[in-house]
Amino acid sequence: MATIFRDLSYRYQWFYDTISRLAALSVGGEGKFRQLALQGLTINSGKDDRILDLCCGSGQATQFLLKYSQNVTGLDASPLSLQRAKKNVPQAEYVEAFAENMPFADNSFDLVHTSAALHEMQPEQLQQIIREVYRVLKPGGVFALVDFHQPQNILFIPGLWIFFWLFETETAWMLLKTDLLGLLTASGFRDSQQNFYAGGSLQVIQTKK
Repeated sequence: MATIFRDLSYRYQWFYDTISRLAALSVGGEGKFRQLALQGLTINSGKDDRILDLCCGSGQATQFLLKYSQNVTGLDASPLSLQRAKKNVPQAEYVEAFAENMPFADNSFDLVHTSAALHEMQPEQLQQIIREVYRVLKPGGVFALVDFHQPQNILFIPGLWIFFWLFETETAWMLLKTDLLGLLTASGFRDSQQNFYAGGSLQVIQTKK
């Protein structure tokens, strides 16, 4: 069950933005956090590349994806989030759908990106989403993500746990025990790179179909 703080963060944009900015201080601010999964990224042909911002929320990362291509689609299951995203980043296209059942053809996108969303999924959902991402990516396409990870530096454990207790559900705790890189490899992804930030409490993975 979601905490009252989590419900408030979804209901009120200003509250969500404040929490996001505070949480992102550990990596140098929200702007840097939203671009963590994009660092060093190169995709095929530039402005014609098709990019999917999976679970795009209110478009916090979508705006940065537009630097790579003008052909960006944001997908989210929340009508309220999409309404905010359309207002915040009107240059992108938006689709209301669940990540585990995306309404796109096979081999549609050059890049699929997701930021701090996979920890909200049940294990069965997570595996289905990974399979769906693989399906909609073009051969050679890139899946880039940033999400939580069990801290490698014990100094970061209290802060992460307090954040989870206040704002997250049991699925976030499950992700800390999940070998996300292993799930991606088992689904056919290759050439994976995994980097850690904020004492290991954040993981960034870039992997190819």
